[in-house]
Amino acid sequence: MSVPTAALESSICAPLPVLGQNVTVPLVTGGEVTYAALDYAASAPALQRVWDDVAAYAPYYGSVHRGAGYLSQLSTDLFENSRRTVAKFLGCRADDQVVFTRSTTDSLNLLAAAIPADCQVFVYETEHHASLLPWRDARVTYLNAPRTPAQAVESLERALADRDPYGPALVCVTGASNVTGELWPVKELAAAAHAHGARIVLDAAQLAPHHPVDIAELDVDWVAFSGHKLYAPFGSGVLAGRADWLQAAEPYLAGGGASRKVARRADGGVDVDWHTTAARHEAGSPNVIGVYSIASACKALTEAGFEGLVAREQELVGRVREGLAEVPEVQVLSLFGDDAPRVGVISFVVRGWNSSHFAAALSAEYGIGVRDGLFCAHPLVRTLLGSDPQDPGECGAPDAEPGERSLNAIRVSFGAGTPDEHIDRFLRAVSELVREGARWNYRTEDGRCVPDRGEAAQVPDTF
Repeated sequence: MSVPTAALESSICAPLPVLGQNVTVPLVTGGEVTYAALDYAASAPALQRVWDDVAAYAPYYGSVHRGAGYLSQLSTDLFENSRRTVAKFLGCRADDQVVFTRSTTDSLNLLAAAIPADCQVFVYETEHHASLLPWRDARVTYLNAPRTPAQAVESLERALADRDPYGPALVCVTGASNVTGELWPVKELAAAAHAHGARIVLDAAQLAPHHPVDIAELDVDWVAFSGHKLYAPFGSGVLAGRADWLQAAEPYLAGGGASRKVARRADGGVDVDWHTTAARHEAGSPNVIGVYSIASACKALTEAGFEGLVAREQELVGRVREGLAEVPEVQVLSLFGDDAPRVGVISFVVRGWNSSHFAAALSAEYGIGVRDGLFCAHPLVRTLLGSDPQDPGECGAPDAEPGERSLNAIRVSFGAGTPDEHIDRFLRAVSELVREGARWNYRTEDGRCVPDRGEAAQVPDTF
C-alpha cells in the first residue's frame, strides 16, 4: 500500500470544517490563542457535516427495531441504511457483514470471542493494545517488530508455515501505525496469510481516516475501526467482514435484539434461537446516533474526495518531517525508514527534554495539543526507543521530573481538518523550545507535567 503523492498534487483540497476550529485557550504566559488540535490519532474532531446531520436527525430520535411508530420506523431505516453506507465505504463483498460496536477495541474483542476454540493468532509486537491484547483465550504467537515491509511478510510466512498443529489461524495487523504513521503491506500480508490457510483482520483505526480502505481489494477477512477517529463522535465502531465465524459463535452479548425466538422448556429452562445476521452481536438498544454519525462521516469523506484529502495530508506530512529534520535535537521514530509511506501521525523525542515536559510546554505556552506517552503501544515504543522491555514507562507522563530523560515519546497527528497555521505554529514552537527553552516552570502532579502556577487551571465560564 502506498500514497502516490506526486500524482495527487493537482487534486489537493482545502481543510474540511470540523468542530472546535475557533476555540480559544488561555496561555500560561498571558493572553489567548486559537487551539491547535494536533492529536488526531487519539480522537479526531468531529466534522461539522457530521454534527449537522446528527442535529437534523435528533428531533426524530426513536427506538430501533422495536416499535411500530413513525419515529421508530424512521430510526430503523436510518440505522440499516447506515450499515449499507459503511459497507460501501469499506468495499465490502456481497456476503460480508457489518457489525456495529463501541470502538476498534470492542470490535477486536468481539472477533476474539468468535474465533474457533483451536485457533492460533499471530500478531506483531508493534500493534496498538486494542489489537495486541484481546486474544486471551487463544494460542498467540507474538512476532518481533520488522524493520522493512518485506521483513514483515517474511516473518509472518515463516511463523505460519511452522505452526503446529496446522489448524485455524488468524493474523491481526494494523493498517497504519498509531506511533509512526507508517503504512503496512496489508495486501501482501493478506496474501501470505491466505497462502498458509490463515485469515487476517485489519486494524484500520488509523488507516480509515487517512486513506481509502477496500476490503475486497486488500483481500482481508475483517476490518475494524472506530468512529471517533473517523471524524465522528465517541461511542461507535465497526467490525466488517466474513460472516461464518460470527454466525457460528455465541452472541457477544446475550439479550434482546440478538435473539430471534425465546421459549420456555418443559424442564423449566429456556431455549433461544439466535439471529444469524449482524444483529446476533448487537444485543441491546443500539447507538443509532453513533452509527448514523459514522455513516455521515463516510459520506463526507467520500464526497470531499479521498484523493484530494490524501494529497493535502501528504503535503503536511512532508512539511512536518522537513521542519523537524531542521532541529538536530529531534529524533523522529520510524520502523521502516524515511522513505516509508505514512499518514499524518509522527512521533519523536527531543534530546535533553522529558517528553511530558515538552508536550506540556507546547500546550501551556503555544496552545498546541499533542500526545505524550507510549500511545497504548508499549512494546513498539520501547523498541523504537531502544529500551529494555522491562524498563519503566507507561501511558501518560512518567514520574521523572521536567528535564529528566523519559522513556516516553511525543506524537503529533493531523488530518482532514488541520489548518496550515497549526502546522506552522507547531514547527515554530518546537524550534523555539529547543533553542530557547520553556518560558515557564513546570512540575509533575498526579503523573502529569503541568505549569507550576500554584493553582488549578480555570475552566472558561462558557463551558
